[in-house]
This record gives sequence, C-alpha cells and structure tokens, in this order.
Amino acid sequence: MDQDVTFDHRLAIQADIPALKCVMKASIEVLQQSYLTAEQIEASNDLMGLDTRLIDDGTYFVIECGPEIVGCGGWSRRTTLFGANHTSGRDDALLDPSTDAARVRAMYTHPKWARRGIGRMILTICENAAQLEGFKRYQLMATLSGEPLYKACGYKAVKREDVPTSNGISVPLILMEKSATKYA
Repeated sequence: MDQDVTFDHRLAIQADIPALKCVMKASIEVLQQSYLTAEQIEASNDLMGLDTRLIDDGTYFVIECGPEIVGCGGWSRRTTLFGANHTSGRDDALLDPSTDAARVRAMYTHPKWARRGIGRMILTICENAAQLEGFKRYQLMATLSGEPLYKACGYKAVKREDVPTSNGISVPLILMEKSATKYA
C-alpha cells in the first residue's frame, strides 16, 4: 500500500452503520488472533460492536481513505464503558465532567489498514472533543490487541479482568485510564 495516503475524519451517520459493522467484524476477527483463542474471538461479539447511541450523541467518528471507511471510534459522556447495542448492563446516565472520566468507546481499525496511525488519530480526536466538554480524564476498556496502542498514548492499566459472555466463555479486557493534557 502507498505510504503517502491521507486520512480524513468526520462524524458517523446512520447510513454508515453497514460499513461500520464490516470494519468492526474484520477488526475483531483478525486483529485479536494473536491474543485470543478462536472461542474467545467468537465470544467477543457478545461484548463488542456498535453502540448506535454514540452516533445519535454525535460522538462517534469514521476515518476514511477516499470513500472507504478504514477505522472508527468515539467517546461518550454516558456511564456505559464498553459494549454494543446488544450488550447487557448498559447505562445511558450522563457523566459529570468535573468528577467522571469520559469514555473512549468502540475503536476499530480495518486489518488491512492496521499500524498506519488510525487508532492514534481516533484517540486524539476523541480526547480533544471530550476536553471541549470539560472532561479531565478518559477511561476505556481495552482488548489485549489494543493495549499496546493505549499504553503508547499514555493510558495506564487500572484493572485486568476476564469478562464473562452469554456462552460461558470469558474474554480478557483491561480497564485503562489517562488524565487529560491540554489538547492532546
């Protein structure tokens, strides 16, 4: 692939949902292969995917290369830390920016575009947007495949946990946090 490609970003819209789901599916199935068993990857679909509340709230972004969506991710001012529309335990209560951490949510890069700076770009966009709303900290629930990126971007592991899924298989995830700096 050409190393001189440029990436653009914009807010996601409802019409993007089919393409976003394709990016997410490919990301989950391919980028976790070095970290999880096949059963854990399949079980990850119980915990991961699209939360359309982020699109509705105007806090979910797509990264494009030309007309192709190559990555996506967002942040939230709501209590839910991770999960898709179908994930249990969701909580849409609003967070208090003066005391709570903004949630970085649902970050995915299509595997053919991995290691090109897309994840870092999404993080920067999300952190800056959350800061504009007064948030001084960010939290996210990282996959094992995402942990190296988040560490490189200043996030610290707070808690490692095996999250159970509906089929009885647990998926390892890491609660990570970062304090805001003036426009990352």
